[in-house]
Amino acid sequence: NIYFFQASNPGQFENDSDVLWQRGHVPETMVYHGRVGINTDAPDEALVVCGNAKVMGRVMHPSDSRAKQNIREVDTNEQLRRITQIKLVEYDYKPEFASVMGINNT
Repeated sequence: NIYFFQASNPGQFENDSDVLWQRGHVPETMVYHGRVGINTDAPDEALVVCGNAKVMGRVMHPSDSRAKQNIREVDTNEQLRRITQIKLVEYDYKPEFASVMGINNT
């Protein structure tokens, strides 16, 4: 992988008090301690992408079966009984959140 970052001082952004992009301990990795926003200047998570993202490989998520073991079937009737106890809700996004996130149908 090749990474390109433009900065006035390679490895640093804005001024010395800003968090640094650093080479990771594992070869071919970059590390940033903070939040990263793509097409947003107000990321509220570790990585926020406002727009489409293309992944040319696998995305591993904790619910992925490749990360699990001892997978077994359960009693369907018991699980259906539990599902009927789930509280379902409807909601509208707050206008200020919707406008920042580019959501038209709130």
